Amino acid sequence: MSRETLPLVIGLAGIFVSLFLMLSAIGVFTNEARGVNKSLAVLQAFSSAPAALHVELEPGFQARVLSPLLDRTLGLGKKLTPADHAERIRQKLEVAGNPSGWTVDRVTSLKFVGFAVALLLGLVLTMLFGLGLLPTLGVCMALAVAGYMAPNMYLYQRGYDRTDKIARALPDAIDLLTISVESGLGFDAALSQVARNTEGPLADEFARVLQEMQIGMGRGAALRALGDRTHVPEVKGFVSSMVQADALGIPVAQVLRVQSREIRTKRRQKAEEQAQKVAIKILIPLIFCILPCLFIAVLGPAALSMIEALSGRV
Repeated sequence: MSRETLPLVIGLAGIFVSLFLMLSAIGVFTNEARGVNKSLAVLQAFSSAPAALHVELEPGFQARVLSPLLDRTLGLGKKLTPADHAERIRQKLEVAGNPSGWTVDRVTSLKFVGFAVALLLGLVLTMLFGLGLLPTLGVCMALAVAGYMAPNMYLYQRGYDRTDKIARALPDAIDLLTISVESGLGFDAALSQVARNTEGPLADEFARVLQEMQIGMGRGAALRALGDRTHVPEVKGFVSSMVQADALGIPVAQVLRVQSREIRTKRRQKAEEQAQKVAIKILIPLIFCILPCLFIAVLGPAALSMIEALSGRV
C-alpha cells in the first residue's frame, strides 16, 4: 500500500466505524435482539403468572363458547317458560344457596339448551335403533321433557341437601347461641359468634342476616327473610319466636333455651319415626330378594329329588 492511499483507507475505515457506532447507538442492529429478548421476557412472565392471570388471558371453554351460547338462547328460553317462572326460579336459587354462576337467566337458558340437546339425542337414538313413528315420538318427548326439567331437578337436589344440613346443624347452633347470650353477649354479637365459629349453610345464613342488619334492615325483617329462604320448619319456628321476643321484650336467653329444648325433642321424635319405618321398608327387599334365594336354597334339593323320583317311575 502506498503512502498516498494510506490516509484514504484510514479515512474510509474511520467513516465506516463512525457509521457503525452511530447505528448501534440508535438501535438498528439491536432491534431484533431486543424483540427476541422482549418475547422471551413475556413468555417467562406469563409462565410465572398466577392462575387468576392465566384465566383472564386465556379464557376457558365455558367463557368462550358456553356463556355466549347461553346468552343467545336466553330469549328462546323465556318464550318457553311461563310468566311467573323468574320468581319461582329465584326462590329455588335462594333455597339452594345461590350456587356460583347460577342466575335466573342462566337457568332459563339451560332449560332451552337441555330441551334441544335431549330432543336431538332422542332423534339420534331412535334412528340408530330403527324405531317406528310412535316410539320415536314417545322417546323424543320423554327426553325433551327430562332435558327441560334437568336444571329444576338439579336445583331441587341442591336445595334438599342444603335444607337437610341446616336441619342437622340447627340444634347445636342454637345451643351455642344460648350459651353466648347467657354469658353476657347481645343477640347480634352472639349470632356473629355462631356464624364465625361454625361452618355450613346455617352459618352462611346467619352471616347473611348480620350483613342485612348492617346495611340498614331491621332485625325482625332480616330474621323473616331467613325464614323465607329456608324450608326447615324448625328455622321458621325459631324465627317466629325471636321476632315475637324482640317485639314483646321477652328475655332472649329464655326463648333460646326453650327453642333448643323443643328442637332437640322434635329431632329425637323424627329419629324414632324413621326407626319405626325400617320394618316396613325392609319388606320389599325381603320379599323380592331374600325370600326367593332362601326358598331356592331350602326347597331346591327337595325339588330335584322329587323330579328324579318321578322321572324314574315314568
